[in-house]
Amino acid sequence: MLIKKGGLSWLEKTIGYNFVRKELLEQALTHRSYAVEQIPRICDNERLEFLGDAVLDLVISHLLFSKYANDYGEGDLTRMRAFLVNEAQLARQSRRLGMAGHLLLGKGEARGGGHDKPSILADAFEALVGAIYMDGGMGPAFSFVQRSFGGLLDDALSLGLGQDYKTNLQEAAQRSCHDMPVYAVECISGPDHERVFTVALSLQGKMLARATGRSKKEAEQKAARIALEMIGSKEETRDAAS
Repeated sequence: MLIKKGGLSWLEKTIGYNFVRKELLEQALTHRSYAVEQIPRICDNERLEFLGDAVLDLVISHLLFSKYANDYGEGDLTRMRAFLVNEAQLARQSRRLGMAGHLLLGKGEARGGGHDKPSILADAFEALVGAIYMDGGMGPAFSFVQRSFGGLLDDALSLGLGQDYKTNLQEAAQRSCHDMPVYAVECISGPDHERVFTVALSLQGKMLARATGRSKKEAEQKAARIALEMIGSKEETRDAAS
């Protein structure tokens, strides 16, 4: 066992689930960078992450369907789900559970701040969902996801729908000039564990907005929000003049 038994017991208590096969929990916490340093090589969490991603999508879809399907269509439900299972949200769940302190990382990844890297934390959370599913089946996995995300379902409605500025901008651009916005990454700065993306947004060959974010998607959404405000202001001015 690579993680002290007491550490796993503490984590199980925080998770609210006791594993029959403790090795599954340990595997969920094992990053590829650590696994490749071991002789013989051990299993990392990537396959559990693949499984957990599917289970998470299913459970979140079920919860959203049960709460909102009578009032919202497929597109809205999809955007709400995307809000709940994005990298930042999953990393936040990992931190809430205290998973960062139990992650097994390679020496280089650990030195580079991997214990607080959103992508690693998010992947570990998905792997944890997969591990619970493999150990206890859908019942415990469903209960765990519901406990983790149940309180965020209202946020998915109030924030998740409003966050899709890219789709809103695309629709506004098609209305106003029958064209599509173009996004270009101008630069990527910062260390691997704290990347900053700068994105420029253009419409009909003219640069409308520039924004930064911790991911390409975040920067694009911010740029789209700025452009939407500009287009909205122009439409209001045109309407007032007419």
